[in-house]
Order: sequence, then C-alpha cells, then structure tokens
Amino acid sequence: MSKGITSRETDYSQWYNELVVKADLAEHSAVRGCMVIKPYGYAIWEKMQAALDKMFKDTGHSNAYFPLFIPKSFFSKEASHVEGFATECAVVTHYRLKNDGNGQIVVDEAAKLEEELIVRPTSETIIWNTYRGWIESYRDLPILVNQWANVVRWEMRTRLFLRTAEFLWQEGHTAHATEEEAVAEANKMLEVYADFAENWMALPVVRGRKSENERFAGALDTLCIEALMQDGKALQAGTSHFLGQNFAKAFDVKFTSKEGKLDYVWATSWGVSTRLLGALIMAHSDDQGLVLPPQLAPIQVVIVPIYKQDAEKQAIGDLADRVMTELKAKGVSVKYDDRDTQRPGFKFAEWELKGVPVRIAIGARDMENGTVELARRDTQHKETVAQSGLADRVERLLADMQRDIYAKALAFRDSHTVEVDSYDEFKAVLDGPGGFVSAHWDGTVETEQLIKEETKATIRCIPLNNKQEAGVCIRTGKPSAQRVLFAKAY
Repeated sequence: MSKGITSRETDYSQWYNELVVKADLAEHSAVRGCMVIKPYGYAIWEKMQAALDKMFKDTGHSNAYFPLFIPKSFFSKEASHVEGFATECAVVTHYRLKNDGNGQIVVDEAAKLEEELIVRPTSETIIWNTYRGWIESYRDLPILVNQWANVVRWEMRTRLFLRTAEFLWQEGHTAHATEEEAVAEANKMLEVYADFAENWMALPVVRGRKSENERFAGALDTLCIEALMQDGKALQAGTSHFLGQNFAKAFDVKFTSKEGKLDYVWATSWGVSTRLLGALIMAHSDDQGLVLPPQLAPIQVVIVPIYKQDAEKQAIGDLADRVMTELKAKGVSVKYDDRDTQRPGFKFAEWELKGVPVRIAIGARDMENGTVELARRDTQHKETVAQSGLADRVERLLADMQRDIYAKALAFRDSHTVEVDSYDEFKAVLDGPGGFVSAHWDGTVETEQLIKEETKATIRCIPLNNKQEAGVCIRTGKPSAQRVLFAKAY
C-alpha cells in the first residue's frame, strides 16, 4: 500500500487510525485517552466552527461561556441526568499540591475541597442554575445561548476524534416561555445541523428521533442526524434535545407569564463535537488518504511547480502568483508549494494524503503551451487545460466536487439501506455488508436491549415523518406500527 496506509478492505479500523496520524490531523497525548489536535486538523475544525457559528447567529443565537467546574450537588438535582453521566465524570477533590520534602510533588491532603467539583461532561446543570438569576418574567425570554467549549467524559476505550476523554464541541442551551416554542427550537436546530452536514460536510444524514433507550439523559425527546460510514457502521452526527421543564424544576427557574401566572421555563439543548472530523474522514476518504469536500478543506487548491532551471522557476512563479490572486479574489484558499527541499512527486503524494481538492501542476512545457495539469482529488482524474480562464474553471470544479462527493456518499447510503422482515435476515445484513437496517420493532425498551445484546445493533433513530405501516417485530413477533433504523454504530 503506497504511503504505508493500511487499505480499508484489509482493516478499516487500522486504516482510520493510521490516516488520522499520517495526514497530520491529530495524535495521542501524554494523558491517556486525550488527543492533540494538530494544526491541519484544527484548521478543518475552525472551518466547521466558522460555518456553524454563523448559522447559529443567523438563527438568533449568541455565544457565552460557563465554568468548566460544576459543583457535585448540582448533578443530584436531576436524577435521570446524573444517572446518565455518573460513570463518566472526572472529579476534582483537592485544590493544592505541595513538596513532600523528598523532592516529590504530592497532593496536599489539607487542601481538600468542601464540595467536590465535576469537570463538565455537559453544562445543563451549571447553566440552569445560572438562568435562575436571569429569568423573572416572560420579557426575559427566550434565552438563545450557545457555548463553544471542551468537555470531559471519562472513556476507557478511546479513538482519535470519535471517542476521547476530552473533546471540543458546542452546546446550545435555550429557555422558552412555552412548550411549543421549545419544541420548535429543537426542530429548528436539528435542521441547522442537517443543513451543515449535507451542504458543508457533503454528508447525507437521516433526520430522526431517538428511542427512549437512546435518549439524552434528562430529555423528554432527543432528535438526531445519523450518517453512514464506509464500513457500514452508523455515526450520530448531531443531537437536539427537548428538555421539557425538567431542568427548570430541578433548579427552580420560574417566570411570570403575560397573564401573571407563575410557571416553569421550557428548555432545549443541542450540540455537535469534534467527532464530526471523524465522520468527515470515514465517510469520504480512500486508500490514498483524505478526501475533503472543498467547503471544509483548509487548502482548496495547491499549485506545484516542476522545473529544472531557475529561469523556468521564475516564469512559473509569476504565473502562479497571477492564478493565486485570481483564486483568492473568488474566496478560494490556495497554496503555492515551491519548496526546493522536496521533489514534485513527493509533494503530489503529500497533498493527496492531506486531501487537498484540486492540484495544479505547472512545468516548463506547460509554459510553452499555455497549459497546466489540473487534478481533482476525489476521482483522481487529471487533465491538461488552458491557462486562460483557469480561475473560473477551478471555481466551477470545486462546486462540482462538493456535489459529487455528496452524491457518492448518498449513493453508498442508499445502497446500504435495506428493509428486512425476519430476524435471520436482520442478522445476515449486520454480519455481512452492514448499513442501515429498516425493520419492525415492538416499541419496548426490553426488546431493543435484547437485540443490542444479541447483535450489537442499536436503534439509530425513528425517522421523522416515518411511514406508518402495520407489521410484526422481527425479534418478538408482537405488533408494530412502523419500521425503525437499526445499525451497528460508533
């Protein structure tokens, strides 16, 4: 395998792990379960952040920041919430270190906190304790706040971007005067996430509702977008939760309505994380390296000169400068790789590995003929084109690539979404090609758990606007009113 990357067919998991590291996206840190996001990987996250942040602000939200540490007592106020996160919490018990006299730094046992602090696994509790001081009447509502932050969930089995003890995310937390407003907010943000996934990540997603068993701890309803990776496993790409009045009641957040009635506030929360980088890699990339949709590529175009004489280098450089100026004027990010420490072949392989969408190679013969070589990363198609009108051609090509990458992922998902009517069929699909399996389920937590234990598949979602049809549960034979989507998942 070129560049030393294991092929997807040989070992998909190993392919992913190697690609994340060799494409310079991230690496494991000295802290077990945590990662260092390297500049190239962080540049992709910054593009994701910028796009999402604009979408949040365009829908009326503002950014704020809340503490990293949450008093342990806050988690006791909402029983189902604390139960959902209890096993994943990192706990701060002391506030000082000291020298033990033998040159060793130890915890000062005299500096024990009166109340332990939890390193935030999510911020509902600290935020709703804060909102109590912000809200008195309907005039203070709605509160539409988002936070960009890091969180900690103490994972024992980790994988870069997909599951780490510490990760980056955004979490929206909104407060509303009515149930209808809160439900509308949860649905609106689900659409924002779906829009981002499909139009920026080129990632087709299924919009759906989580089963009771998979619902967010403390929520009355969890909406989600689910995507399918190239190995046939699903990945939850974003969630939006209708929290009802659970957290308002837990933290005594009341408001006076227009009618003068005192009532509890209605809430939502919603979030996506750096696991979207994992989704981006697994949905599109190939055995040669990353395949990045142009909308999220830190470098959309790389220009590589091929020359033997200094005079050739100068002429090619002048052309590259003109092309870069024209591309930048169109909002295209472009890099001229004129390093003299590496040969052109090495540069081609490096930028292919990093997933740069378009490569322009310019040699001495191109300068004579008024041409360049244009290569697109997704299909690896190369063609010789005229230098004139090059910027316009590249702009169109980037738009075509964004659409084509989405279309390829959609075709894969559609071909790996199957309906089954028996448990044997169900297990055969999961043990074979995988993918989304549409099957009848009797609606009980017990049956869902049984299926999970026997097959490792979970209900990824109940698709929104799902077709209602009479059937029987594949596992129990009991009546069912609709099919749901099962899959093995990350």
